Amino acid sequence: MEPKEPVRLVLCDDHCIVTDGLKRLLQDVPWVECVGTANSGQEAIFLLEHVPADMVIMDLTMPGMDGAETMGRIKLRWPEIKVIILTMNDEIGVIRRLMDQGADGYLLKSCGRDELLRAVQGLHAGRKHFSSEITEALLVKRTETAASDARLSGLSVREREVLSALAEGLSNKEIGERLFISPRTVDTHRTNLMKKVGVHNLAGLVRLAVSAGLVS
Repeated sequence: MEPKEPVRLVLCDDHCIVTDGLKRLLQDVPWVECVGTANSGQEAIFLLEHVPADMVIMDLTMPGMDGAETMGRIKLRWPEIKVIILTMNDEIGVIRRLMDQGADGYLLKSCGRDELLRAVQGLHAGRKHFSSEITEALLVKRTETAASDARLSGLSVREREVLSALAEGLSNKEIGERLFISPRTVDTHRTNLMKKVGVHNLAGLVRLAVSAGLVS
């Protein structure tokens, strides 16, 4: 349902062609009003200090103050302002971090005009909006994590510590020094780990540890 009052947008991207393109894309939408554009996080903050706005559509990767830091400052000073991250970055870890930090929407720059408008409508109505590609990727990642967690459920605390250290790239000697055990004991744990989780090499252990979130 279209908002009764115009949604006041601020557009922020360090490439003018992007903000100019978004303005043209939205100029014929009667319930959207672009109240300003900014080419950096600093400019966006300055603009919000002087112009009332309901929502910011913002790039993630910008020189100086990036999108994540800018969003954090906006949320601290103007918690009522909604923020949509519009970026090419589809890394699940980055998306989750920004969701945790309060992003109201996350769209890839490959999205179309219709999805952008749906996101603006949804945020204005109090809902969050994440692009279909991102939602699907998050669901797949959640499934992989659940499967990995199930495979790790039978491991002891010590075995989890060894697995995490192996995934960090530490040698048997370095792991032994960290955990105050002998390199031979580390090797025994490593062999037992492979048997318990059903993998046959170190690369398989690393993939499992990353999927389960033991390492980033």
